[in-house]
Amino acid sequence: MFRRDLLAGAAAAAALPRFAIAQTAAARTLRYVPHANPGNIDPFTNTAFVARDHAFLVYDQLYGMDEQFRPQPQMVQGHVVENDGLLWRFTLREGLKFHDGTPVRGRDCIASIRRWGRRDAFGQELLVRVADMTEESDRVFAIRLNRAFPKMLEAFSKVTTSCLFVMPERLANVDPFTNIAEAVGSGPFRFVQNEWVPGSSLVYARNADYVPVTSGTASMTAGPKVAHFDRVEWRIIPDASTAAAALQAGEIDWWEQPTADLFPLVARNRNIAVDIINGTGLIGIFRPNHLTAPFNNPAVRRAVLTAINQIDFMTAVIGEAGVPGRANLRREGIGYFAPESPSASTVGLDRLRKNIDAARAELQAAGAMGARLVLLNATDLASINAATLVGADLFRRMGFNVDLVSADWGTVVQRRASKNPIDQGGWSGFFTFWSGVDHWNPASHASIRGHGDAAWPGWPTIPAIEAQRNAWFDAPNDAAALAATTEMQRIAFDEVPYVPTGMYYQPTAFRRNLTGMLKGQPPLFWNVRRT
Repeated sequence: MFRRDLLAGAAAAAALPRFAIAQTAAARTLRYVPHANPGNIDPFTNTAFVARDHAFLVYDQLYGMDEQFRPQPQMVQGHVVENDGLLWRFTLREGLKFHDGTPVRGRDCIASIRRWGRRDAFGQELLVRVADMTEESDRVFAIRLNRAFPKMLEAFSKVTTSCLFVMPERLANVDPFTNIAEAVGSGPFRFVQNEWVPGSSLVYARNADYVPVTSGTASMTAGPKVAHFDRVEWRIIPDASTAAAALQAGEIDWWEQPTADLFPLVARNRNIAVDIINGTGLIGIFRPNHLTAPFNNPAVRRAVLTAINQIDFMTAVIGEAGVPGRANLRREGIGYFAPESPSASTVGLDRLRKNIDAARAELQAAGAMGARLVLLNATDLASINAATLVGADLFRRMGFNVDLVSADWGTVVQRRASKNPIDQGGWSGFFTFWSGVDHWNPASHASIRGHGDAAWPGWPTIPAIEAQRNAWFDAPNDAAALAATTEMQRIAFDEVPYVPTGMYYQPTAFRRNLTGMLKGQPPLFWNVRRT
């Protein structure tokens, strides 16, 4: 190009109206409203979905998972397995760099595996079998086992919280029960820390140094991760009507979880698409605190099972209307594993009796009539708030003395970590939701575990469930695996680590000029572009 052409181009740019330049910048920005404020951004200590969704922008995984739930190489070039499955050797792709400019090395992966494995149910099972992990070179690390672990790649590629994200060794060496306050990964976007306004907005910038895998196609978290936007802005908008208005006005591009009452409004706008990207659904649960009265008594927990009518909860959460492509967004008859999963069975479903009178009689027999129940509620999450209000009414009708404690989701997450008695800031129970893929099998299913103080908040101690979980890991075939999960469900309906409250499918809403949105869980920001 001649110098006069360059000058002409510069002059033309200078002559552009300021709003045109602003519009060009806006076109390169994806504006998104998540379902909640992540608060704590540590993807290992914070098991909330929104913290995981944040992490998928910033961090990368050793293996991704495609829509068929098959692990695919992501950060690794490949691996070999030797010594009858007791030695795994992984080789990283060339040129991987963290956002601070340092190279990704084997020692970073080892430290990340150790930190993740202390917190995650699948990771805990792996670490029990690890003899040692060593860095053989910057790009090669080895894991030696004292007992075979054939599900290694499923563990590394899991999309259920907590996921194995690779971070620099200096961060991965932080105690796994202490939050890290900075987000440095090697993923397709970097977290713009100085633009983070807690409770209001989070900003991510395209990582110009990111090199996607060169093979395969983009499928859930597997395949090439190509970022088409220079910036992704998360805007925390707790009020659903405000979010709906912003989407209709084009002030935001994507609203993750529109509420049921606003589906018709946004769907009438020809510039907005309403779709379901998570086909595994969302499974509701009531989590009782097993350490404190009244739910330290299994008879009281079983009384709640007797009273539960799952369709009441799901109607409150998602309504009775459907969306294009799915006439009914609600499901009942949900047990302890996702209904489409290979782990599902119908054993014990008759315990969900929908009988309030029988539940009152059980509560009376257990000596808990009138017992105080401190129920935590996250009012900034429409689904949890709706389920909690239905649950509070049910518990009062059963005969509990309900103390409803309402706060934002971040505060609920902090308080539910407390093991204190009720009169010292403790709690009795809370309602929440897991993706169907979280309940796909015992490895990813944190809320069914019964390993006491190390368990997810609620801390049930149920050795029989742990024994069947171990049997599933060691199952020689699919029939033996199903036998183990069927027995887990039978035990769960008797010991009640939590109460299943039904299942629903959550639509998402976005401007129609967005294309390339990947199906699956979680919401993903690569491959998406504006047309």
